[in-house]
Amino acid sequence: MSILIKPIITEKANSNSELRNCYTFSVDKKANKIQIKQAVEAAYGVTVEKVRTLNYAPKRSVRYTKNGLQQTQTNAVKKAVVSIKEGETIDFFNAI
Repeated sequence: MSILIKPIITEKANSNSELRNCYTFSVDKKANKIQIKQAVEAAYGVTVEKVRTLNYAPKRSVRYTKNGLQQTQTNAVKKAVVSIKEGETIDFFNAI
């Protein structure tokens, strides 16, 4: 089971990494904070100080069409905001 799915690179996440040394990842929904901490330390070779997780429920929508009622939903997502030790950085663009 892969704990880290992908890093999240948005304007808010980039400013958070530059100002507060916190990086955001999309993680497996069943992963806990200890597993996330170990996965980040193993993948990037940094010391993790704090892990915060956010669970997003799926968004549901209903459309009325000529074929009838169409119900759809997006996938549930779990994000992790990881604070690393002062002076250490993670470079996502190194391998490009």
